Formats: sequence, structure tokens, C-alpha cells
Amino acid sequence: MQEITENTVRELAAKTMLLKKEIQKIIVGQENVIDEILVALFAGGHCLLEGVPGLAKTLMVRTIAQALHLSFRRIQFTPDLMPTDILGTEILEEDHTTGKRFFKFNKGPLFANIVLADEINRTPPKTQSALLEAMQEFEITYGGQTYKLDRPFFILATQNPIEQAGTYPLPEAQLDRFLLYIKIGYPTTAEEEAGILSNTTGNRKADVQAVLNGEEIQQLQKLVRDVHISEDLVQYVATLIRATRPNDTTIHFVKEWVRWGAGPRAGQALILTAKSRALLKGRYAVMMEDIQTMAAPVLRHRILMNFKAEAEQINSDNVTAVLLKEIARSKTALG
Repeated sequence: MQEITENTVRELAAKTMLLKKEIQKIIVGQENVIDEILVALFAGGHCLLEGVPGLAKTLMVRTIAQALHLSFRRIQFTPDLMPTDILGTEILEEDHTTGKRFFKFNKGPLFANIVLADEINRTPPKTQSALLEAMQEFEITYGGQTYKLDRPFFILATQNPIEQAGTYPLPEAQLDRFLLYIKIGYPTTAEEEAGILSNTTGNRKADVQAVLNGEEIQQLQKLVRDVHISEDLVQYVATLIRATRPNDTTIHFVKEWVRWGAGPRAGQALILTAKSRALLKGRYAVMMEDIQTMAAPVLRHRILMNFKAEAEQINSDNVTAVLLKEIARSKTALG
């Protein structure tokens, strides 16, 4: 186990600040989104990004891969994409010296450090499910053989929230495999929008330098798990997660609008991402601020709303906001 020291944390904070500066050579604004992606990467999880077209989702992922000195592959998901198109397939080859024929496994695009699964909801469930083993076990099985994936292994999937005709919404079991569900919005200020227009309509190209390599990232992922979290904060997370379940909570808002609450994996994700955020901020102990900041992207896809809530356009972010307010005030929300 690597011991966390103040010097280690300072060095990490300096490198992550440099990493963000390299990314921001290309990406204008979206600082919270970049932070959340890096939190998920260093926590060893995967991200689902949602945003309308033209918000630089693909460019952001590609730039992060360049700044991390990792291999990158993009998969454009379409209705006719098959599992073997992403996993790989066996082909028949011939040894020219002996004349013998043999099957050789050709690795698919999943065998990369960072994989962009573009418009993942455009492909059928059988291809979506091909990602499950890769995302959870960091390996794939083909023809009875198991193949380890390159580490670090980081999937960023995107989906378009507007065009839903002809799409295949991800089932809850697969949504739960994503550590964070990140929403990308429009530029927040006129200055950011003007900066995007200036940077993308000329001939000058910014040169992104690699800051971290794969071995360093794996060390950081181990270091994240050593970040301290107090028993009080662990209990707070447990209370928060249990309060999302209509049968366990005393909060009327949850009982009225929620169909299914979050499971234990949500609590694990919240603590792990809070640890990762603390380390990225130069601290080696989790604060309440870390948990409350990461609650929305962790719970967004793990709280299922009922029909009445969908009709009234009340979503899981609304539930999370109410929970953070009520539990902070009452310190308990369980019957």
C-alpha cells in the first residue's frame, strides 16, 4: 500500500492542475465536466456523457486522451453494429513456412486505454451488453478464451438526449456500471462562447502535451483508495443512499416521486468519487463538500422516477437536491 504524504498529494495536485491546463488549451469552459471526468478516471470507473450535438463531447474525450498519453479508440455506435465489431473476431490465417492453417484472434477497438462509445443508445441491446463484462471485469471472453484489457481502461459513452427515435435506451443494469452520469450543457457565458468561436475557426492549432502516462494513472488509482474518510461521513453516505428508497425513507418527496432508489453500489461510487475529488483538490481526507458535489452525477442514473414524476418533469437531480438539504438538516431520514 502506498503511503499518502503531503508531498505526494502536492505533487499530484500540481500534475492534475497542469493536466487541466493542457485540456483547456482545446476545451473552453466546461470546467466542472472536466473535473468529473478526471474524478471518474482516477477512481477507476467509467462515464456516461449526455449533451446535445455540438458541445464538443468527442473533442473533449480525444483531448483528454492526448493529455494523458494513452491509446484512444472511438466507436461510432449504429443500429447494425455487432458485438464482434467492438470485441474482435477470429480469422483464419496460414503459416507460410509450414502451410498449416490456424485461427488468430484480432482484437477489436475495446483494446485501448480510453474508448469513446459515441451515441451508445443507437445500437441494439446485444451490442450494448457486450460492454458489460469489459466495464466490470476489465476483460472480455471470446470463443471460450479470456483476454485481459489494457490498463488503465476507461470508457466514456455519449448519448443525445433530444433525438430518441430509433434508439435503444440503456437498461438500468448497464447504467449502474457507469460510475458517473455527466450532463454537458451549453457555454455558461458569452465570453466562453466567443472563445470557442475564435479557437475553432482559425488555422492555429494548440499543441497538447502529455502529462501523465498509464503507469502513473494506475498508481493514482491505487492512491485514491487510501484517502481517508471518517466514520461519520461513511454513515452520512449510508443514510443518504438509504433515503433514496421509498420504502425506507421518511422524506415525503421521495415517497411521492421515486419508484426505485439507489443500491449499495451507489454508496460505493459516492465514497470512491469523493476520495478521488479530494485528492484532485490536493487533500488526503474526504470532506462533506466532496460528497455533496459528487452526489448528483453518482445518483442521476441510479434513482428511478415513477410515472407521475416523469409527467411532472421531476427528475432524479431534484430528488438529490432535496435529500442533500433534508439530511443535512435532520441528520437522519430513515424510519
